Amino acid sequence: MDGRPPAPPAAKPRSRRGETTMRIRPGAYELRKRGLARWDFKDPYHLAVGLSWPGFLLLFVLLELGINALFAALYLLQPGSIANARPGEISDAFFFSLETLATVGYGAMSPATLYGHILSATEIIVGTAFVAIMTGLTFVRFSRPRGKILFADKAVIATHNGFPTLMVRIANGRTVTLTDAAARMSVLLKEHTKEGHMYRGVHDLVLLRPHVPLFPLTWTLMHRIDETSPLFGHGLQELARDDTRIFISVELRDPTLAAVVNAIRDYGHAEIAHGMRYADAVSIDSHGRTIADLDRISVIERDPFALPAAQAAE
Repeated sequence: MDGRPPAPPAAKPRSRRGETTMRIRPGAYELRKRGLARWDFKDPYHLAVGLSWPGFLLLFVLLELGINALFAALYLLQPGSIANARPGEISDAFFFSLETLATVGYGAMSPATLYGHILSATEIIVGTAFVAIMTGLTFVRFSRPRGKILFADKAVIATHNGFPTLMVRIANGRTVTLTDAAARMSVLLKEHTKEGHMYRGVHDLVLLRPHVPLFPLTWTLMHRIDETSPLFGHGLQELARDDTRIFISVELRDPTLAAVVNAIRDYGHAEIAHGMRYADAVSIDSHGRTIADLDRISVIERDPFALPAAQAAE
């Protein structure tokens, strides 16, 4: 005995049984999480709202069929609990359950025993709650504001005011003018610590114009690649080596919905076109009206002022 307190017992390693993979897709970027359940039934609201529309409709049908099948089986446990139903006929019990759950009650079949009355009353309560919950979830899914922001298929690095400039063109996909549009651009780069460990660092890219009060047509986000830019010195090979990825997030207000909407998009190094620029997508017609051709938002052409890739990376 040396007077020191005994060491605490070593913690048991956490079980990894049931480890699953979850995919997150901001834009086209794919991340994976291990040790996280794909379906978190402890948070049913988030699960139901996050489903796709086909998945949500499938969930509704399965729950409807499952509840009715359960109650139909319970009715069959006591023969004669449903008047005018054929004994042991599961179809009669199922359709009686369906009519009871929907509180329709056609009258051809009805509860005939105390057990049947108690069971049908319970099913009516369950059916009322089920309809209320599914109606609320449907309303939430329809009422969620979405920003219809169109992004160019590729980002470009073109010359602007004598500097190589990273550009991403976006467009308003609504028929109304969006307001208070604010954009952020960041880059994900591979970096190394002094100890030689590799990690991925996220750096903000300063935009020449990060905010516009009105966003009726198109907007080109621009980041100047100068000595202060995290991308300074990154040519084609460096961007590919570091698996560089550009992230764009846009937040704006839709006056029709009276709500703030947002959109996100990412571009991998293979989706960044060097020495290219966006072709004109906005023109003036013979009546002096401004016309934006959204079919041309992704059209790019060669930049006549572009520096060679090696020289631009210096």
